[in-house]
Amino acid sequence: MTTSVPVIVRLLASSVSVASRAGKIVRDVMSKGELGIIEKGKDDYQTEADRSAQRCIVASLSALYPKVNIIGEEDSPDNEGDVASDWLVSEADKEVLSLECPANLKGVKEEDIVVWVDPLDGTSEYTQGFLEHVTVLIGISVNEKPVAGVIHQPYYKTMMGTEKIMGRTIWGLQEAGVGGFTLAPPPDSLVITTTRSHSNPLVERALQVMNATQILRVGGAGYKVLQLLEGNASIYVFASPGCKKWDTCAPEAVLSAAGGKLTDILGNFYKYGAAESHPNKTGVLAAVNDELHSYALNRLPQELKDTLANK
Repeated sequence: MTTSVPVIVRLLASSVSVASRAGKIVRDVMSKGELGIIEKGKDDYQTEADRSAQRCIVASLSALYPKVNIIGEEDSPDNEGDVASDWLVSEADKEVLSLECPANLKGVKEEDIVVWVDPLDGTSEYTQGFLEHVTVLIGISVNEKPVAGVIHQPYYKTMMGTEKIMGRTIWGLQEAGVGGFTLAPPPDSLVITTTRSHSNPLVERALQVMNATQILRVGGAGYKVLQLLEGNASIYVFASPGCKKWDTCAPEAVLSAAGGKLTDILGNFYKYGAAESHPNKTGVLAAVNDELHSYALNRLPQELKDTLANK
């Protein structure tokens, strides 16, 4: 990997390759049938796939970029130790390496970067067999703002000739665009995507005021944002404090690079600095463009916003 390429572009290129390897680990754990499920809290699970995929991602990126601050969902003493040599990825995606780095990011140093890792977004769906909802998320932030991100789908199937290829990796870089898929226009009617497994009366009330023609209930923040990017939905609403920074950093970066917008329910951007608290306490509101984001923000009653802000 040439060091003449700005570190942000190199890190994104590495993250694309690392996420793909982590996705294979996720599939391998499932195929062995020993998920090693641990309940971290109410409706909050961790599996061997979460732990192993994170070790692969953190060890690989730490070896390549030792001064980058990496924050992973599954950080714990049990998640440290030796990492299998075939989990250490040193390759970098050639297409991403050839990108023109935005001028404002060319001078960024490793120590200016915080990487947020969700090694398996959609763990509940993973354990229940909704495998298409599962993603691996690597978000890259500078000055508390997501500037690049990777969303990998371990179970996405494509055909190359007669051969079935598993997994695809989608990426985005501020001002440089997105790759790994074809960006689609939003649906003709208002379709909203929301949580499949973490609903509550507040979430349902936020949906009712939108006047949507259809509501897609799917798992994982990464997969919900993919519904926006692929033209299946136009707005993502989640009026609950259930998400964390590692859930939204990568999706926000990719969506923003595609012309979309992700904020909290109040319309404020989350900050992704190393010192920030991990929970996204005021929910998630995302849309494929500013106009639809403003529509959704204005539809939400102030009382509902205040209720969530004071939870």
